[in-house]
Amino acid sequence: MLFVLIAKDKPDSLALRMATREAHFAFAQETGAVKLGGPFLGPDGGMIGSMIVFEADDLDAAKAWAARDPYAKAGLFAAAEIRPWKATFNTCGAQL
Repeated sequence: MLFVLIAKDKPDSLALRMATREAHFAFAQETGAVKLGGPFLGPDGGMIGSMIVFEADDLDAAKAWAARDPYAKAGLFAAAEIRPWKATFNTCGAQL
C-alpha cells in the first residue's frame, strides 16, 4: 500500500534539517520504502518541509516507519500527517 507523509518543519530549523539529512537519506535507502519524495520550499527557496510517497503494509506500519525516520527522531517537524494514497496519474515515470 502507498502512503504520503506531509510534514512541516519547525520554524528556523534548517540547521537541524541539514545536520540530519544524510541519515534521513540513508534511512530511506536502507528501508527501500520510499517511492518519491522531496522538500517543500518556502518563498526564498529554502527547505521548509517534506513530502514522501512510501510503501507500507498498513497505516500502523506507515506510522511506525515515519517515526523511525531520522528527521522525526530529531524533532524536525512541527506537524506531520500520513494518509493512504493511490497513484492514478504518473507522467513522470515514477515506479509506484
